[in-house]
Amino acid sequence: MYKMTQTMRWYGPNDVLSLKELKQAGISGIVTALHEIPVGEIWSKNAILERKSAIEAHGLQWSVIESLPVHEDIKKASGNYKVYIENYKESLKNIGKCGIPVVAYNFMPILDWVRTEHYAENEEGAFVLEYDPVKFAFFDLFLLKRPSAEKDHAEDVISAAKQLQKQISEEEKAELFRSILLGLPGSTENFTPEVILEQLESYRHINEEKLRENLVSFLSEVAPVAEEAGVQLAIHPDDPPFPVLGLPRVVSTRDDIEHILEKVDIKANGLCYCTGSLGSHPKNDLLEILESFKDRIHFLHLRSVRKEANGVFRESNHLDGDAPMSRIVKNILLLMQQRGQSLPMRPDHGYLHSMERDKKYYAGYSYIGRLKGLAELRGLEKGLEETIK
Repeated sequence: MYKMTQTMRWYGPNDVLSLKELKQAGISGIVTALHEIPVGEIWSKNAILERKSAIEAHGLQWSVIESLPVHEDIKKASGNYKVYIENYKESLKNIGKCGIPVVAYNFMPILDWVRTEHYAENEEGAFVLEYDPVKFAFFDLFLLKRPSAEKDHAEDVISAAKQLQKQISEEEKAELFRSILLGLPGSTENFTPEVILEQLESYRHINEEKLRENLVSFLSEVAPVAEEAGVQLAIHPDDPPFPVLGLPRVVSTRDDIEHILEKVDIKANGLCYCTGSLGSHPKNDLLEILESFKDRIHFLHLRSVRKEANGVFRESNHLDGDAPMSRIVKNILLLMQQRGQSLPMRPDHGYLHSMERDKKYYAGYSYIGRLKGLAELRGLEKGLEETIK
């Protein structure tokens, strides 16, 4: 029987966690990238093989590259974007030669992902990631002071943000600023509003239609190369799945995904099925999306969020929240039997246990929280095996 290949994300030699420690989770695969190589530069075969050998020395496989980042010039189709596309092709060729089967990436402008709180305490006393539209509007309107920001927020949200302005402390402002900007490339730096506004200005003429056009153009170039190299591309959905800071998002809904896959109808052009990112959009039906694109799903991010009527959403336990995880995993099992292959899966995100509060984990990637999620998903899959034999 084909089962999900259990993996965990590793941020390379500088990660808080070692490969030895991750292996003790009972995984067989690692999801990582050459984070030290600047975005847009070619990944050499030697650099890939060196990292691959380090992983294999611990009895693990490099299952997925997450990610081979797309340069901002490509997203804007400006500057040296043609050079960066050629570099991307060369990297894909080298990845194929090194035998790594899946490359995950995203096409989100500037911000890879956004949360307003990294330490929201849940009912069990652990800390989880949270997005609050009022706090985000406060950041946009009163901290960043983005021109015309009020056009992108509902009146009731703006009103609530003004009330928040009266009571938020300077320390809370600084923490909010840090939390939101963690999604920026090179986010260990101290970004100023001036730097961010300058980056946003470079996207001033890029609307949703243009960004989608640039994505399809990029994929038309690189997907055939990936196909020939034996590499599957898995685009990650937008997180959150709606525009932020006036930036368009074009991988947020079922229709978005259908457009991408139909316009570049090559098997290598596929999807990273992220139940958390897709599940944050109230109109997305996770089961329907899984069924619709089952032949083009190359990688699985399994997590769940809980949405509130006011637009707030936060990470929940992997088997709780709004995602119908039992039905999702059962359908994934059926899908793998139909396709005759295992799909790589990682337990995406996880709560931060209070005993790990002082460790310098990247937000969402604490060890205990991911171990808990992996154990729950592993048990769920095991329990469902008999139902599909």
